[in-house]
Amino acid sequence: MLRFISFGSGSSGNCYYLFTENDGILIDLGVGVRNLKKHFREYGLSLSKVKHILITHDHADHVKSVGSVSRDFSLQVFSTHQVHVGINKNYCVRNKISPDLVRIIEKGNTFKLGDFTITSFGVPHDSSDNVGYLIEAEGVVFCLMTDVGHLTDKMREMIGQANYLVIEANYDEEMLKTGPYPEHLKVRIMSGEGHMENSKCAVAIAENATERLKHVWLCHLSEENNHPELARKTVEQVLRSYGLVAGKDFLLDVLKRKTPSGVYELL
Repeated sequence: MLRFISFGSGSSGNCYYLFTENDGILIDLGVGVRNLKKHFREYGLSLSKVKHILITHDHADHVKSVGSVSRDFSLQVFSTHQVHVGINKNYCVRNKISPDLVRIIEKGNTFKLGDFTITSFGVPHDSSDNVGYLIEAEGVVFCLMTDVGHLTDKMREMIGQANYLVIEANYDEEMLKTGPYPEHLKVRIMSGEGHMENSKCAVAIAENATERLKHVWLCHLSEENNHPELARKTVEQVLRSYGLVAGKDFLLDVLKRKTPSGVYELL
């Protein structure tokens, strides 16, 4: 059985774990190593079962612990060349990835890692590079896309293939516009290379999901410019305008910013 857990989803640190009985993939490592080990123990999981690391992009909240974890457990780290260059330059990554553990992927390519078949795709964001992942295992299709500046045709295609979807709902437009952020930061967030707003996230789901979609998780919510219930209600309202009902057509949950989500079974 395929299982999924989020260990953190937001600007304080992002880390997701997808695992089978004998294999496991960590997606992003922006949470502290000590907390990650603590969470694994609390959920009765073993880091020895982790076999691979995938990285979406090189911002600190996604990579600050990747060097330490990859070295401590001799785990190969997969991402694009530009992302690896960005990680090496990122001063927040104190322990760099050992060169022998660096693995380069090309966007659009499909590759096999243990129990998992993985397809990477580009996601617009103002990092060195950014990719999402479509991951197939045990007959289940899982898709993750975060830090989304705008939606591309390829991303729409990936949503259409997913049984399970993790997608960014970063901010509420009104909260951002009237909030305390400086103007240049507001412009950056709302740009086509920034983050995805709640209602745009909902439209992305509504216009591209198929009947095969079973569960959606909203990820990477802003602490200052969003709220879990606001994100959920906004998405649910937009979905209803398309004739879709969260909880009936598919499940909808909001991932916590700083604490684990609990373990989800992906059937």
